[in-house]
Amino acid sequence: MARVQPVLASSGSAPAEEVSLAIVNRWINKLRRVPYRYSKQWMTPFEVSTTKTADCKGKAITLYEVMQAIGAKDVRLVIGKHRAGDWFTHAWLEWETADGNYVLDPTFNWRAVKAEQQRSRKYLPLYAYEGVFAYRAVSATLVSETLPRAVASGR
Repeated sequence: MARVQPVLASSGSAPAEEVSLAIVNRWINKLRRVPYRYSKQWMTPFEVSTTKTADCKGKAITLYEVMQAIGAKDVRLVIGKHRAGDWFTHAWLEWETADGNYVLDPTFNWRAVKAEQQRSRKYLPLYAYEGVFAYRAVSATLVSETLPRAVASGR
């Protein structure tokens, strides 16, 4: 993760204007075509562009850099499970817009998908990175099960 920290910590270079979903979809499509090749360490966007192969981590961090460059706001790099029950983790982006929240996954998808269109057993976040901030995702079900009943019920 340290290798890609400068990408995560960078701020967008473009003015904060409306980012076109068509441009985002073109980038997802372009990265989707990059042949998958697992890497133990995080590949930088430069390495992805030069080797022309990447795993989900490399594709996601490259798309994160692109989103920053075109001025997208409220973009998070997410590490979690693609499907409930998966053995390995997966990386993708989540993007909050005025039009709704999107899952940006250039490993499995050809375009941005509205988050609510994903079934509840897909894209289960464990960690999220937004700029210099890192977050641990918590299941609302788990929280309600572990809180005392009076707190969970709002009493």
